[in-house]
Amino acid sequence: MTKPRLEHLQSFQSDAGSRLNLEYGDMADGASLRRLVFQVKPTEIYNLAAQSHVRISFDQAEYTADVDALGSLRFLEALRDYTDASGERVPYYQAASSEMFGDSLPPQNEETPFHPCSPYAVSKVAAYWYTVNYREAYGLHCSNGILFNHESERRGENFVTRKITRAAGRIKVGLQKKLVLGNLDAKRDWGHAEDYVEAMWRILQQENPDDYVIATGESHSVQEFLVAAFNHLQLDWEEYVETDPYYVRPKDVDFLQGDYSKAREKLDWRPTIRFDQLVTRMTEHDLDLAQREAHALAFVGEK
Repeated sequence: MTKPRLEHLQSFQSDAGSRLNLEYGDMADGASLRRLVFQVKPTEIYNLAAQSHVRISFDQAEYTADVDALGSLRFLEALRDYTDASGERVPYYQAASSEMFGDSLPPQNEETPFHPCSPYAVSKVAAYWYTVNYREAYGLHCSNGILFNHESERRGENFVTRKITRAAGRIKVGLQKKLVLGNLDAKRDWGHAEDYVEAMWRILQQENPDDYVIATGESHSVQEFLVAAFNHLQLDWEEYVETDPYYVRPKDVDFLQGDYSKAREKLDWRPTIRFDQLVTRMTEHDLDLAQREAHALAFVGEK
């Protein structure tokens, strides 16, 4: 759930200066999306909604398709209705994914063919083409951002990067003894969400909608991320980490590395937070979280 990670930003006052107002919607309910669009009257739309955990998509394939693929179609239909009714051409951003490239050889760019390897990736490919189709068929200002892995301190704890940094912090302060992971050899292009949100915004500021790869141009394995996080806390990862086939996907993607030349040239965008900085920020954040957790447990134990 993203709501707990956003509620602290919400203002419950009715003044126009509210930083954030949360409304309920459901990607499986086209009527609710249409009501929201007509109610909010947006000037920009960023569709980031998805069942976005690749491993879970194998277990919940139908749900993933309903939310990620058909949900995007429902949103585009709501936008089309709103455009017809209001005459407003609202820029729409569709969160595509590097997972769509699957087995295609790196470096991957906007011309690389898609070869999705999971129900999640297949659903994202459908959403990508729905977006292109509505742009071409109805003249909507719809763009795809094909974002490679974008991580941050706010990443959900069931994703491998946050799972690693969260465990490293808890192991450092004595709250956890082991970390169990799946495939350590998979290589990904890891960037920071802070940079990638800037790219998303720049995409929607363009006069003409288009599709862009957003990446760092570097690739590192899960094991490299693991080593960097544990080394930062002076821990030997091999003493604490185990692998389990349960966490290995039925079909994995071996090597993703993006070529963001088009974004650099047309959006004047480039990443500013490199791999080592990303790992350090996430690890420091989760060490602080673990220290506060340990302090709270000690305080309770004293009572």
